[in-house]
Amino acid sequence: MACSSETAGGDLERNISGRNIEKFMEALQVVGQLSADKVLQVLKLLQFKILNNKMATTPRQKVADVIVNYLCTMKPEGELEDMCTAVLMALGSWSPGMVIIKLWDRPHVHSLPPRSLLVAVGKLSLCQGTAPYIGTTWEHTLHLLRMAQKEDDMLAICHVLYGLAISAQKHLDRGIKDDEMMDITREAVSIKAYHTLRVLFNRWYLKSKDKVTEQVLVIIGLLFFLMPPSKLKNQVNRLTRWLMILISTKVTPFYISQCICQLVDALARSGCGGINLESQLENITGILFKQLSEKVINSDPHSVQNHSLALRAFSILTQLYSDRVVFLIRKTLESKDPAKRSLGLQVFRSVFQDVPQTEKLQSEMMQSVIVMIQDDIKPVQKSLLNFIEVLGQHKYLTLPQGNIIINYIIKLSKSDHSNEEDIRIMCSKILHMVPLPKLVTLMCEPSNTLAFVPLSKTAIEMALQARSLGQCPYLSSFHLKPTQFISPQKLLTHLVMFSWKSYREKEFGTSSLRLLHALHPITSLHPVIYSNVGQLWMKAIPKMLQILDDHTEKNLSQKEWESRLLQFSSQSLVAIDDDNWLEHLIRVILDRICYFSNDGEEKAFLYKFFSVTLRTSRNKELVKTMLSSILQTAHEELQEREGIAVALSIVSIKHLTIVLDQLQVYSAVLTDKGSSYILKLMKERQQREWVLVCNTIYLSYSKIIIESKGAIFTHLDAILALVLQHYRNCIVEKDKNLKLDYLNALTSLTNTLSSLDVAFQFKFPHKLEIVTFMVELIREEPMDSISSPIRQKAMSIVTDFRNLRPLLEIEERVELLRTCFESVLCLPPTDVLQKEASSSKEAQANVDLFKETLHSLQRLMEALITEMPTRIQNCLELLGTWLNSKKDNERERAMWCAARSLGFTAKMNNFKTEIEFVQLGRLVRLLAIRCQDPVDNICFLSSQAVYNLYCILLQQKQMRRKKQGLWEEEDKREVYSANVFYNNTTEIAKAFAEYFTQIQLTNLVLTAMEGLTNSRAKVSLAAAQLMSAVMEERGRDMIKIEEIVEGILERLNLPLEPSTKEEMLQAMCSLAGNNTHIVVPMLLNKPLPWDRTNLALWKVFGTRRETTINVLQLLIGILEKLHSKEEMTEMAFQPVAVACALCEMLSGSLCQEAIQELYPRLLLAVLCHLYWVIEQNAPQKMVVYSKEGVPGSKSKPFDPTSCALEVVKLVLMAAAYDGVIVYANEHHCWDLLSSPKFYYIGIMELTSNSWLPVSHPSGIVKNCKPAILHRILNLVKNLLYSVNHRQKILARTFYAQLLWHRSVAQTLGQNFVGNLIRWIKEPSLIMKEVGLRGISNMALHPGQSESLQILVPVLRDLLKNEVRVTVQAVKCLRNIICHGQGEDIKVVFCSISKQLRPLINDERDQVRISATSALGHMLHRVDKFKSGPALQKEIYTFLVPLLLSFQDNNTEVVKACGGALTEWTNVIGWSSLTQTFRHTTLSDHFQVLKETCNYLVSTCKKQLLGELLSQSFGFLKSPQPFLKEAAINFIGLIVKKINMNHIHEDDVHLLQNALRSVRNDPVESIQSLVTSTLNDIDDYARPVSTSRISQLSTNFFKVSGMKTSNRKKRLFKAIRQERDDDDNQKNKVWNWLQSPLKSLRNWRSGRVKITPLT
Repeated sequence: MACSSETAGGDLERNISGRNIEKFMEALQVVGQLSADKVLQVLKLLQFKILNNKMATTPRQKVADVIVNYLCTMKPEGELEDMCTAVLMALGSWSPGMVIIKLWDRPHVHSLPPRSLLVAVGKLSLCQGTAPYIGTTWEHTLHLLRMAQKEDDMLAICHVLYGLAISAQKHLDRGIKDDEMMDITREAVSIKAYHTLRVLFNRWYLKSKDKVTEQVLVIIGLLFFLMPPSKLKNQVNRLTRWLMILISTKVTPFYISQCICQLVDALARSGCGGINLESQLENITGILFKQLSEKVINSDPHSVQNHSLALRAFSILTQLYSDRVVFLIRKTLESKDPAKRSLGLQVFRSVFQDVPQTEKLQSEMMQSVIVMIQDDIKPVQKSLLNFIEVLGQHKYLTLPQGNIIINYIIKLSKSDHSNEEDIRIMCSKILHMVPLPKLVTLMCEPSNTLAFVPLSKTAIEMALQARSLGQCPYLSSFHLKPTQFISPQKLLTHLVMFSWKSYREKEFGTSSLRLLHALHPITSLHPVIYSNVGQLWMKAIPKMLQILDDHTEKNLSQKEWESRLLQFSSQSLVAIDDDNWLEHLIRVILDRICYFSNDGEEKAFLYKFFSVTLRTSRNKELVKTMLSSILQTAHEELQEREGIAVALSIVSIKHLTIVLDQLQVYSAVLTDKGSSYILKLMKERQQREWVLVCNTIYLSYSKIIIESKGAIFTHLDAILALVLQHYRNCIVEKDKNLKLDYLNALTSLTNTLSSLDVAFQFKFPHKLEIVTFMVELIREEPMDSISSPIRQKAMSIVTDFRNLRPLLEIEERVELLRTCFESVLCLPPTDVLQKEASSSKEAQANVDLFKETLHSLQRLMEALITEMPTRIQNCLELLGTWLNSKKDNERERAMWCAARSLGFTAKMNNFKTEIEFVQLGRLVRLLAIRCQDPVDNICFLSSQAVYNLYCILLQQKQMRRKKQGLWEEEDKREVYSANVFYNNTTEIAKAFAEYFTQIQLTNLVLTAMEGLTNSRAKVSLAAAQLMSAVMEERGRDMIKIEEIVEGILERLNLPLEPSTKEEMLQAMCSLAGNNTHIVVPMLLNKPLPWDRTNLALWKVFGTRRETTINVLQLLIGILEKLHSKEEMTEMAFQPVAVACALCEMLSGSLCQEAIQELYPRLLLAVLCHLYWVIEQNAPQKMVVYSKEGVPGSKSKPFDPTSCALEVVKLVLMAAAYDGVIVYANEHHCWDLLSSPKFYYIGIMELTSNSWLPVSHPSGIVKNCKPAILHRILNLVKNLLYSVNHRQKILARTFYAQLLWHRSVAQTLGQNFVGNLIRWIKEPSLIMKEVGLRGISNMALHPGQSESLQILVPVLRDLLKNEVRVTVQAVKCLRNIICHGQGEDIKVVFCSISKQLRPLINDERDQVRISATSALGHMLHRVDKFKSGPALQKEIYTFLVPLLLSFQDNNTEVVKACGGALTEWTNVIGWSSLTQTFRHTTLSDHFQVLKETCNYLVSTCKKQLLGELLSQSFGFLKSPQPFLKEAAINFIGLIVKKINMNHIHEDDVHLLQNALRSVRNDPVESIQSLVTSTLNDIDDYARPVSTSRISQLSTNFFKVSGMKTSNRKKRLFKAIRQERDDDDNQKNKVWNWLQSPLKSLRNWRSGRVKITPLT
């Protein structure tokens, strides 16, 4: 269906002819015949066809009828309704009447027409050709207005009314020129419009915010122009009320503003607004202000139009009611609401052009503006400025009150970040309306400083604009009206000062210079006019501007800029060249200094500006006058006095004599009572004024000295004379305050003198007089207080004279220093000074003053040292009295001075003349001891003094080496520092040790030793540290060592502080490390056991690597030397003492590195010593050493043996071989080592475990690195054949055990095997065992087993030796076979099996276990190769011994047998028994034997059984009862399973005879077991019936296919051989049976996997 519909639609599109249109129309009138989509498609095609004129008039009429009928019937909505409207519009475009008439011609007059029709009619009304239908359409529309209820219907009718109002107004405006005639007159239109307004108000609800209300507002605005004016005026009140209601409903403001604008516009066109409009004027303006308050959104056209429409309405109202509207607007300006004020200003600005400018209006407006300026509400500023701009255009700024507005504009122009840029721009526009002279004058007022930049820019623009118009901006009026405008001198001063602050407000400098450039020449009206100033400014000002542009406030040098600006000013004044103008300028500057400048920096520049200006004058009288004037100015403040001094110094550059003369004249007020104005002052002010004048004069002298660059020195001695004269001839009362103020003033002069090196070329005799005067002042100061800084100032002044000649003599220097030291160092402590103060402020002032005084003393000392560096020794000697003072404060101050003096000397770096410290040792010891002073700060200061002294000595040493042409040493100052020396006497001693001789060193130690017993712990500790460090650094250079050792031992026994004792011990450690051959024998000779002091000494020897190594080497040498001698008849004392020493040394944890370095040698020495000790058999109660336990426990005593054993443990522990100790503890190695008999075994255990099946190192060999093992090897190989048997046994044991390690065994050039063979051939069992152990270890390594196979015969012979030798021989053979390569091992195994087999049942457990275990390992190795008959035969021989030994009650034996039998089954192939042997225990070994016998009987040949039984007969004679019992059980179990009737009678007799041989065994259990077994044999061997035998024979031969035989089988091969001759005949008979028997044997071999021996 869908497909057919689309096809039909396509055909309709292609063939929409008249006939098709008719069909469509017919279908459209039938409800539901066409779908909505199809209707929509056809309507679009119809619109297209109509618009393109492809349809005739008649079909169009038909379409119109059908569409309207369709709309009335179907009432479509949405897109379908819009499409119908579009089709009607298309029809109306050709004939509007065709569609409009449809609005009239309606069958149902009481119902509304379709909305689409109304919309179409409204739109068509705006088109051409609708004039004849306007009246009729309007009439029908009025009827429809009363019927509309729904919003959509109302909006559709609004479309019609909008079109009618627009069209009617258009045709009425055209009048007679209109080509179309309406069907209605003008009067009728006005009536229709009025009726429409009434109907809308009466019938429609228009009091809510909706689209209908907005459209009605649009329509009635159009109706206002069509209505009669009288009717409209009558409706004003109603309209106003309605609009006020709509405002509250938030209707879009645009529609209300447009309606009001159209209303007042329509009324204005009538000639007057009417009474109603006038009465509603306040309400209407209120509505308009409300509309203006709405925010303007530029993206919303309605929002923008709303604003402009409201302003247009105000403009129209102003034209109608000017005074009333102005009154209402001014009323808003008085509102407190900033928004209302801004709106009022905005409206006023808009309508101001339409308001008559009367005096009354001007007065009222100025009053309103002034009020707003006074309120200065920030949100109103922009609007106010815009309005002020309008006022300025109307000359309001020239009114008397205009200055208020101008000042307000200037205020807003200030460079304030709170002011927006657009505000400043508006201000600039307004300022352009101010006259230039007035603007420049206002700009220079102090209150307008912050607005200088914008004002100057405005002035520059105005000046440049005037220049461009040919009007040079000469400031002529400035001269003509000096009371109104600023003078040129003041303007120049003002602009120069602002140029000085170049970056203030970012642009002060550039703005000032640009304004100067724009206003030149500034002297245009002067009688003498030159062009020099203009030319200068044209060149200089741009350069200065460029400098400011190229820099910023941060990188511009203010000093350079100030200098350039002063130079510019000076050049400008030279160019002016007018003394009168210059004098006027100077007075302007002077006035500004005196009255206008409060900024210190600005005032300082003004003084310079004054001096530069005065310096340019060539009139000496003017210079004198002005200098006198500047000296008479205020000098209360320091900046004023400095300013005067700077001004005088600058003027002195060209007028030095005049300046000095004026200063001398001015200084007369200090000494001349007759002429001085000071005495005319009130008495309480006289002293103050005298001091201020004195200060000004001395500051001036100081500045002049700096500026004169040496010219002043010819006058300097006269100035110094005046200085003394001023105080001595003082006209006011002299007291402490005056004295102090005088010194303060003098200091300003002497400080300058101290910085000039040139002065050293001159001599000033009055210097010595002043220094003497200062010393007198210092002496006069009290010693118990520091109430004034007089002594401090006096010392500073003396210091400042250091560069003036003549220099002080030696006596004068000493007197000066002694006086200063006594005056400063003896002052009370600072806390006392604080307590004596009356307030906390005074207390702090006293402390600060003391610090300053101390620093002045320091500078004085530095000055004297600078004059004569070699005299620093005298300075330090003078300080000695206070360095040794009992008062802490005096020692501290003296040490501070010493540290600073030495520090200053060290930094001089000038040691051309060497400084000799005669008593260097005394000085160093004193400073070092003070490093441990009870006062911490003294310690700190002492460390600084020591460091500075060290730097001096070091630099002198380097200078000497440099002179000698030697390489400079590394700068040790980088190694040492004051922080290093702080509280560190040790480092002090280390640093200075190299500077002492041997005697000085020894004496230093001996004297320091005296301080060890000092009552103060810190001093005692410092002495110990000093002694310790010196011994460490220069211990080898010490003499009188015995005396030192005894002295230390004596003091160690005294009750000292632990820290002091520790330092003494460290001193002994260093001494012993450097003099071991003297110290150690002295200590070893002390009687045993040693006390704690001696033990502490030995313990500390193990804390320092060098000492530890030296002492250990000596102790090792003692042990080696004594133990290598022949046997001693009694125990030697010294080796035991050595062991005690080692016990204590090695008990610490700091000697590990040294122990590892000497480990091999030390280990062998102590082990050898242990062997020696145990052979001495010393009594256990003989205590030679006591070891301290944990606190609270008793000490542990040691005899010589336990002490030696402890040494061995400590050596291993110190060498970090804790694992060896743990292993030795677990395996009782120490017990073995303590026994002479088992000592060598203990060594073996200590080195490796020999009891495991395979040699497994758990001791030294495992834990030591290969390098250590090789070192041990190198040591022991020299002792292998020592004459001392202890060394020989120890060395050979180590030698053998070391061979376990592959790296040792593979060492080239060693005859290991030869040595081992030699040892096993020695008669000593120990040597045999050691040699065998070595061979066993050698066999472990690849390639060694084959070379050792030649030793098999020798080893085989050793299997019948002592237990340990036998065991070691078994292990050797085991390792040779287990680690051998190739099938040769089978031959080796066969060659030793005969000797090995008896060992499995040996009576010795160790041998039995070792042999059985070795057999298991051998079988495991042999199983790797294919076994031949000979090998299998040998292997079978081990079955019975293993089975019988398996019955042992020894767990280890059973375990070894189980392992061997498991390997045996693997080799033979009896896999069914493998698990049986592998998982056996002691409780089930008989069951295992039973299962094995069952298996043997069921699977083996009788001959194999016979051989096994024969082998078991030998065990019936064994001395071991369990073997006899096991053999009997084995025979009994076999007998039970075998058919004895088939066994030959001889074999049975043999069994019985063997058993009867043990019937009388002493063990009852064996007797009963034999009896039981014999009874069983008897029972089993009884003959059976013939029928039974016959049956068995028959069965046997049925299988073989042969005839039966009655011959019985033989078990034992030996019996058969004895009867061969008797049975030859019988054998021949049975020869024919060999082939069948062979077949039977093969058949049985297929069933049984083993091949029995034949």
